Amino acid sequence: MSNKITKKIAEELQLPLRSVENTLSLLDEGCTIPFIARYRKERTGTLDEVQIAAISDLNEKLTELEKRKETIIKTISEQGKLTPELEKRIAECEDTETLEDIYLPYKPKRRTKAQVAREQGLEPLATIIMLGRETDPDGVAKRFIKGDVKTVADALKGAQNIIAEIVSEDEKARQTVRRSFEREATITSKVIKDKKDTEEAAKYSDYFDWSEPLKRCPSHRMLAMRRGEAEGILRISISTDDGDCLFRLRRIRVRGNGRCAKLIEEAVDDSYKRLLQPSIENEFAARSKEKAEEEAIRVFAENLRQLLMSAPLGQKRVMGVDPGFRTGCKIVCLDAQGNLLHFEAIYPHPPIAKREQAAATIERLVELYGIEAMAIGNGTASRETAAFMKSLHFKHSVKQFVVSEDGASVYSASKTAREEFPDKDVTVRGAVSIGRRLMDPLAELVKIDPKSIGVGQYQHDVDQGKLKKSLDLTVESCVNSVGVNLNTASQHLLTYVSGLGPTLAKNIVDYRREHGAFTSRAQLKKVPRLGPVAYEQCAGFLRIPESDNPLDNSAVHPESYKIVEQMARDNGCTVRQLMTDASLREKIELRKYVSDTVGMPTLTDIMSELEKPGRDPRSQIEEFEFAAGINSIDDLRAGMTLPGIVTNITNFGAFVDVGVHQDGLVHISQLADRYVSDPNEVVKLHQHVRVKVTEVDKRRNRISLTMRGC
Repeated sequence: MSNKITKKIAEELQLPLRSVENTLSLLDEGCTIPFIARYRKERTGTLDEVQIAAISDLNEKLTELEKRKETIIKTISEQGKLTPELEKRIAECEDTETLEDIYLPYKPKRRTKAQVAREQGLEPLATIIMLGRETDPDGVAKRFIKGDVKTVADALKGAQNIIAEIVSEDEKARQTVRRSFEREATITSKVIKDKKDTEEAAKYSDYFDWSEPLKRCPSHRMLAMRRGEAEGILRISISTDDGDCLFRLRRIRVRGNGRCAKLIEEAVDDSYKRLLQPSIENEFAARSKEKAEEEAIRVFAENLRQLLMSAPLGQKRVMGVDPGFRTGCKIVCLDAQGNLLHFEAIYPHPPIAKREQAAATIERLVELYGIEAMAIGNGTASRETAAFMKSLHFKHSVKQFVVSEDGASVYSASKTAREEFPDKDVTVRGAVSIGRRLMDPLAELVKIDPKSIGVGQYQHDVDQGKLKKSLDLTVESCVNSVGVNLNTASQHLLTYVSGLGPTLAKNIVDYRREHGAFTSRAQLKKVPRLGPVAYEQCAGFLRIPESDNPLDNSAVHPESYKIVEQMARDNGCTVRQLMTDASLREKIELRKYVSDTVGMPTLTDIMSELEKPGRDPRSQIEEFEFAAGINSIDDLRAGMTLPGIVTNITNFGAFVDVGVHQDGLVHISQLADRYVSDPNEVVKLHQHVRVKVTEVDKRRNRISLTMRGC
């Protein structure tokens, strides 16, 4: 690992150099981010997951920059043009933009006008003109008439093409234009005329004639316009003050008022319009889109985190309901571990409308399987099905919850679902997924591609590699934050546990199937191919409630068991007594247990775990009920105040489900009676809120809402 890179990371992220060095060493050793953040606090100086991920990302970026420098030096050297000064400049360069500017004159390129002129022997003429000392460049140009250069005008034009390319590759000139774009660039969107009245274009009507400063264009608007451009509906351009740019470029290159100065001025103007301006526009188009994508990915990852960390109902007997009209409602009964006990279909709604038969079936199943809660999908017929279930009479209390169906159909048709329920059709699998989402959203949603869960914006328009990396890290973070029951976790859930992955997850499930439930964490060492490194990484995140050792059901890492056992011996009690008796824990003097490898951060974490072993960081689930009589967008009127559930959060506001199968938007300006810079300051995913309807646009199927004054 380069000491130069380490120092740069520490400076840029404003972190202690020692913390950065140790974090990079741990990452090089194959440690995962959750493991480092949770169990190596002494070495990192208590850095959190966000800081560790930032170190990892910046290290990757700077390492790539160093590799690029090596390639550039090698290429220029092979051309015989590498000087000690140039090599030093490249080596000391700290950003990609400047590096590429330095490399541009030496970069192999396709045959340009300047290249043709050089082949015609016009480079000496270009040099003479640029020096600006010749009073009669036309006369000098006559000496270059030969071959394809038939006139003085041809010679001068060729020389100007060479000058134009030199100007376009000049670092100072490029920075001049770049600064102008940074200060004054405007992004403009226009509709392509023959697409204006098409149905596909309607959703982009806000951008048919749109213009704003580029630096103020938010990520969602940038991505919306770029999507319209990709679909052939919009034409997007980024421009700056051409007059100001040309004035500044002329000042750099043009000296005097003679004929040479005039020729240079023309070449500068041509360079700007033909080469520089398009090049920098492309650069800013790519840069602004990349920035918008990064923000969209950040928002998506935060929404995914909130969704995965949604409150679980826990191990209760649940009825999963996938509502429908014509095809009926698919019903599944699940035990407290989520195993499928029974499935069938009922038809309480038109056109079949066997309401009494459906009621009898549900009441019988609730009694037979001891159902404690219902999970009703929020798709077609959701409101009607919820109302029907509310009208039934049960002998014991049955709580009712509406659950998002997003991605359920994707799961139903997936390889994971087919392996789990090979002899069941997709409708049964979908209802099972809905039921399990209520019991444990995290355990169920990890089986689905995050892009199908419905909490992102423009996820198909962003860099798919970066998106996948970000979402995978988010899932991994959530899974390890909550912890996983080693004896009930699915193969898919185990895949995201620190240090495991698909192969070891499968091996664990196979071992469990063959040998029965795990009785201790140490037993993991018997799983094929699960070596010491993988064990170290995963053990602390896996829980075994049935273990004789109570620490196996906590986040205390096996490497720290000896410390807890010593604490218990010093207090004349067992580990279990230490965990259940607060008065015993209060006697512990932590400083007695500090060593070369174990510091106060780890000891403090151990004490927190002894107090609440294996605690779930997720909140408690709450029941919710939509407003009666509001079932479709036709039932909405401006001024209505309604209960709703936050379903998605973007930079420009929050989407809220009010029970009409079309989410309404609370714009960021309508979230509170104060200025809000980030919607996450005010709302969280799945939060229960009250909203007022401000506008209903049935043509575009849009609902505008406000939370101000609610």
